[in-house]
Amino acid sequence: MKKYITEFIGTFFLVLTIAVSGEPLAIGAALMVMVFAGGHISGAHYNPAVTLAVLLRGRIGLSEALVYMASQLAGAIVAALIAGWFMGFPETAALQLDDRIVKALAAEILGTFALAYVVLNVATAKGTIGNSFYGLAIGFTVFAMASGLGKISGGAFNPAVAVGLTVLKIFALKNIWIYLVGCFGGTALAAMIFKMINPDDK
Repeated sequence: MKKYITEFIGTFFLVLTIAVSGEPLAIGAALMVMVFAGGHISGAHYNPAVTLAVLLRGRIGLSEALVYMASQLAGAIVAALIAGWFMGFPETAALQLDDRIVKALAAEILGTFALAYVVLNVATAKGTIGNSFYGLAIGFTVFAMASGLGKISGGAFNPAVAVGLTVLKIFALKNIWIYLVGCFGGTALAAMIFKMINPDDK
C-alpha cells in the first residue's frame, strides 16, 4: 500500500504544480523533489507511461503496474479538482490543437520517449545502481522537454497529467487520444531502444 500512496502523492503534487504554475522550471523542480522523496519507496514513477516503460523493462509485474497507474490517475484527478477550486474551471478548453494535431502527437511521442529513456537509464540500469542523481536527471528532462515542446502540444508527456488537465479544461477532451497514443507510444519505443542497447541488462 505504501507504494501506491507514494505514487498518489507524487503525481498529485506534480499535477497541482502544472495546473497552478505552468512554468517548466517549477514543474521540473516539483518532479525532481518528489522523485527524491519517493524513489526509495515506489520507484517514483508518477506517470503511467513511465510505469509502462518499467513494465516492459521487466522491473514491475502487470498487476502492480495497473495499481500504480490507478494511483497516479487518482492523484492527478484530485489535484485537478483542487486546482479548479483554487482558480475556477474555464468554460472552454484553453489549449486548442486543431491546427497542429500531427505536430502535437509527434511532440508527445518525442518528449515522453526522452523522459522514459532517461528514467530507464538512470533509475533501472545496472550501471547506475546506487546513484544519487536520478531525481535531478529526471526533473531536468521534464524541464527541457516542457521548455522545448510544451508550446506545441502542451507538454504533458504523462497520461495522468493529460487526464488532470482535461478535467481542469486546460486540454480539450477531444484531444485526450493525442496524449494517450503519444505518451504510451513514446515510452514503448524508449523501452525497446533501452533493451536493444543494453542486451545484457536483464
